[in-house]
Amino acid sequence: MIAIQELPAEQQTMVNMSRTRGQVERLLTRFDPISLAEMENCSLLDRTDTKYVMGISQLCTVLEQVRDQYRVLCINTRRLNHYQTLYFDTNDFLFYQQHHNGRGSRYKVRERKYIGSDLTFFEVKHKTNQNRTVKSRIQIPEVALHISGPADDFVQVYTPFEGEELEPKLWNEYWRLTLVSKRRVERVTLDLNVEFGWDCTYSALPGLAIAEVKQAHFSQESDFIQQMRQLGIRPTSFSKYCAGVYTLYDDLKVNNFKPQIRQIKKVMQKELTHESLH
Repeated sequence: MIAIQELPAEQQTMVNMSRTRGQVERLLTRFDPISLAEMENCSLLDRTDTKYVMGISQLCTVLEQVRDQYRVLCINTRRLNHYQTLYFDTNDFLFYQQHHNGRGSRYKVRERKYIGSDLTFFEVKHKTNQNRTVKSRIQIPEVALHISGPADDFVQVYTPFEGEELEPKLWNEYWRLTLVSKRRVERVTLDLNVEFGWDCTYSALPGLAIAEVKQAHFSQESDFIQQMRQLGIRPTSFSKYCAGVYTLYDDLKVNNFKPQIRQIKKVMQKELTHESLH
């Protein structure tokens, strides 16, 4: 288990509440909205992903700069939406180990509930050797702790595994805003207030924003990527699942994640300093 957050709980709450649910939501009201139905043409289930980690204060700066280039997903009048995810892995954490070891072809298996729209999906994400992300999913009635029925068949079709080989390992909750480019086929998801839990153990990433630029083919011309370059924020490899595992579980390899852990700590500490000055 890695303690990537060493801040007092009261300070963690301050960062979460004063930045993410206040200023971010106010900034999002300045964006033109887009509905789920309108976003269907930009589903990008087969895509390239470019990820960034930044502080909430940096995110607010970016949102100010890109509001004319993107629309924001609006679901039932909400522009910041609550997600809940349950991740599955093998008994010995093969999916986690593959990511840690840098294997080109790897999988994530999860159930995700979109709380605002009351929809739940069983999803498989396959990272290919060509550095593409292919996501497949089916709708399910509710989150379940066991893979059975259509979900079991789905695992067999889209992974090299059987459903019975996988077990629940991690709960993950966060708030997400989704930007859709007005000029190209591109989406940007930004996850805030990320929390993890399993068996009464809890960890969180207060003050952190995780961005993922989704494109059919990578392009530096992305307005969001251009803003990242101007702020000096470099692309990084980041997995919410892996971060949750190495913060909640003992006796798993973390060596290859140590640069990421240092980066996360640095960003969160900088965000706390920024918050205390304002």
